[in-house]
Amino acid sequence: MARALVLNASYEPLSVVSTRRAIVLVMRDRADVIETNGMVWHSERITMSSPSVVRLRTYVKVPRARRVPLNRKAIFLRDDYSCQYCSRPAENVDHVVPRSQGGEHIWENVVASCRRCNTKKGGRTPSQAGLKLRHPPRAPRRNSWVLVQSGSRLDPAWEPYLAAS
Repeated sequence: MARALVLNASYEPLSVVSTRRAIVLVMRDRADVIETNGMVWHSERITMSSPSVVRLRTYVKVPRARRVPLNRKAIFLRDDYSCQYCSRPAENVDHVVPRSQGGEHIWENVVASCRRCNTKKGGRTPSQAGLKLRHPPRAPRRNSWVLVQSGSRLDPAWEPYLAAS
């Protein structure tokens, strides 16, 4: 299903919603369409271009900066669904420094891995298991929450609004 980026009145990204929700915001005069995706929605009385980016008409105060939750989906997105030891398709989440050895459950210690590498590594560090990380794990970038909320690749029309924030 198509998604739409919701911007604050200040053009700051707020959330990703379904296209239907974006249309409701526009129809209730709570938002304006900034970008469309080329599709058209029809009702009994109205025909409307499907919004890809909408901007709220009034400013919404955001209490704190948004962060990407540390979960399986977010880790797989960050690591592009590939094992960080051998590049095969990832199936598991692995703690680089195992929790049994004092490793924490934080972004910088968690990677996606395939079943074979995860089994080979076991409760050891990569160096103890003879494995090498392709990329050091890191916390996601500033607007990575948008990618997690959208559930897949970003709409190219969103990029100017995400880069500006």
